Amino acid sequence: MDKIKIVIAVLICEFAGIIGAVFTTPAITTWYATIQKPSFNPPNWIFFPVWTVLFLLMGLSLYIVWTKGLDKKEVRKAAYVFAFQLILNIAWSIIFFGFKNPFLAFIEIILLWISILATIILFYRISKKAGAIMIPYILWVTFAAFLNYSVWILNH
Repeated sequence: MDKIKIVIAVLICEFAGIIGAVFTTPAITTWYATIQKPSFNPPNWIFFPVWTVLFLLMGLSLYIVWTKGLDKKEVRKAAYVFAFQLILNIAWSIIFFGFKNPFLAFIEIILLWISILATIILFYRISKKAGAIMIPYILWVTFAAFLNYSVWILNH
């Protein structure tokens, strides 16, 4: 195991979470507290631990793929798609909480979901374990998309 690579891969993903939190955290007690939410909306405290674990899993998955060699075309392609989905992940927080725009965030989360699926497929082709590790992420984003849609419907 290359300890430096695993630390870098996990830190990249956790840093994405920190960037998203910069936009999310201030809105939780202000704007988000005032909008209507569906009955299945989880308590606010659950999001931090869930996302921390999901970013850790993403980092581990990225690490597994990275160790297969960036000199390989399929590894580079998978890493680029992974980077794209990570950027979309950050963008969702900016759109939903920063811009306070659930509709645009819903459109964006659909693109995020598609890019996560593409990442899973590409990772799975390189390493079944790397692809499988991403499954909790797409499941959570599926739930988040439904939650985002519900917030948009309740508040437009």
